[in-house]
Amino acid sequence: MEKMSGIHSEKITVTHTELNEDEEPPSKPLYINQEELLKEYFQSKRERDKTSLSQRSTSFLRQYFPETSEKDWNNWHWQLRNSVTSIRQLSGFLNLSDNEIRPNQTINDTLPIRITPYYLSLLDKDNPDHPLRRSVIPVFDEFLSSPGEASDPLSEGHDSPVSNIVHRYPDRVLFLVTGFCSTYCRYCTRSHMVAKDKCHIGKKAWEPGLQYIEQNTSIRDVLISGGDPLTMTDENIEYLLSRLRAIKHVEIIRIGTKVPVVLPQRINRSLVNILKKYHPLFLSIHFTHPEEITLEVKEACAMLADSGIPLGSQTVLLRTINDNVEVMKKLMHELLKIRVRPYYLYQCDPILGSAHFRTPIEKGLEIINGLRGFTSGYAVPQYVIDAPGGGGKIPLLPDYYQGREDEFVLLRNYEGKTFRYPDFT
Repeated sequence: MEKMSGIHSEKITVTHTELNEDEEPPSKPLYINQEELLKEYFQSKRERDKTSLSQRSTSFLRQYFPETSEKDWNNWHWQLRNSVTSIRQLSGFLNLSDNEIRPNQTINDTLPIRITPYYLSLLDKDNPDHPLRRSVIPVFDEFLSSPGEASDPLSEGHDSPVSNIVHRYPDRVLFLVTGFCSTYCRYCTRSHMVAKDKCHIGKKAWEPGLQYIEQNTSIRDVLISGGDPLTMTDENIEYLLSRLRAIKHVEIIRIGTKVPVVLPQRINRSLVNILKKYHPLFLSIHFTHPEEITLEVKEACAMLADSGIPLGSQTVLLRTINDNVEVMKKLMHELLKIRVRPYYLYQCDPILGSAHFRTPIEKGLEIINGLRGFTSGYAVPQYVIDAPGGGGKIPLLPDYYQGREDEFVLLRNYEGKTFRYPDFT
């Protein structure tokens, strides 16, 4: 665009690329006043670049990063560059307890630490039992192995025909495209591979997986996971999605991510404009606790939902973190309010050193029993165990079916009352 002259009535032709490459192109050129054009363009740019900061984020930013602007804080690259990756750094933000690992103690051979400044701002500085803090801060219990635990309890390696592909179900595959996460959960199923020497990010490393999907026409559904795929660059995300969408027999693309929760700054207009080009595309978002649903997370999910991307939640049942009916009900209600459909409630996988996170199966059934009938069906996720040894997801329900009596089926409702259903066979 040429420099403005003093003649403000001059008409100019404006193309899509001259305005903003992220916008949808207009159906025809725009002929408008140059001064009005610039005013409208910079106003719309300010609106696009604007990301709200909660009061908690603002206070944290001023206390620990006083030289950092709100614009930098809202930049997802800044968040990654300034993430906490060591116990020594962590001790500058939190008063670590006796059970939490401290700077003079080693954590060799355990899952590394990475916590974004944003997610760190949500943690209680003094309370080691704070639910979000327990989910990301390493403790000595991680060194205690229990019977039945394994580094790869789901035996994903056994069902991997080529690198980075897990083909367990007949019509769908899991595509592990990166080993990097912006924040590492201490109960991670793939703690044996993430953040280590298997980041396998990049187009060359994906080629065997893409060729496998192309050659197997029974595959209609691809779940992209890792690590967290949304930590990749826009260019790599676009490349991967375009390659998959070009495969005719691939009907559905899903992305598993926790980025909207731990790095909501990553959900920007540029990324969303890429994602919405490849419908039908679904996002499965890992939520843990209602305290994660902040102003920033609400805005990130709104941007995704407004672009027509269906959002679902996947929650891991964790001891003393979210293992009661009221906390789980609150989480599910808050998710529905931000247009995220509760999907799975997972029994915690028996990775090495996970006993302090795992609950009895009866606890999960108790929670489902406390949700079903006491809130809307949309707010009730499926409670599943991902069977150790590669058995896949197995759903569990409370004992609603009570057996048969003559030609009737006996059914128990949410109040514990028994009803007879005629079942003449």
